[in-house]
Amino acid sequence: MLYTRKGDKGDTGFFGSDKRVSKASARPEALGALDELNSLLGVCKVNAEKQDFVTKEGNHSIAKILNEIQQNLFIVGSELAGAEKTISEDKVKRVEIIIADIEKELPEIKTFRIPGGTPISALFDYARAVSRRLERKALAVCEEGEANMGDYSKQFLNRLSSLLYAFARLANVKSGIKEQSPTYE
Repeated sequence: MLYTRKGDKGDTGFFGSDKRVSKASARPEALGALDELNSLLGVCKVNAEKQDFVTKEGNHSIAKILNEIQQNLFIVGSELAGAEKTISEDKVKRVEIIIADIEKELPEIKTFRIPGGTPISALFDYARAVSRRLERKALAVCEEGEANMGDYSKQFLNRLSSLLYAFARLANVKSGIKEQSPTYE
C-alpha cells in the first residue's frame, strides 16, 4: 500500500521513537529538502546519462557519481531520521578527489557567474542551491537538538554543493559556453 494514514493529522514519526511531531517542524523540513534534492539529482543523472558526461581527469562518469551521491543522501536522511547511520570519511574524500579532478579542466574562478549556460549546467546550478538549503536545514535540526549528524555527514553536505557547482561549470566548458559574470548595473 502506498499510504499508511498515520500522517493524516499532519504529524509524523522517526526511527526509535513513538513521539509524533508536526510535519512542518524542522526535522521533516530537512528531510523534505533532502528528498527534493535527491529527486532533482535524478533529473540531473538522466540528463548526464543522455550526454555521456564524463570528466577528462579520472574519467569519472557524472551519472555514476550522481547515483553514488543519491545513495549517500539516503544515509544522511536515515541519520537525520534517527537511525544509527552516518557518512564515512572515505565518502567525503571521494567527493574531494572528484572536485579536484574537475578543477583541472576549468578556468580559474575570478568572479561570480550567472547560473545557466546549458540546460544541464542550469540543472546543476539549481541542484547546488537546493543542496545549500538542505545543508542549512540539516544543521538547524542539529543545533536545535532534534537530531544528530556525524562530522563527516556535515562535511559531505558542505562538499556536495561544491561538487554540483563544479559539474555546472564543467558542463559549460565542455559545451564551449563562456561563463557570464554579473554586471552589477
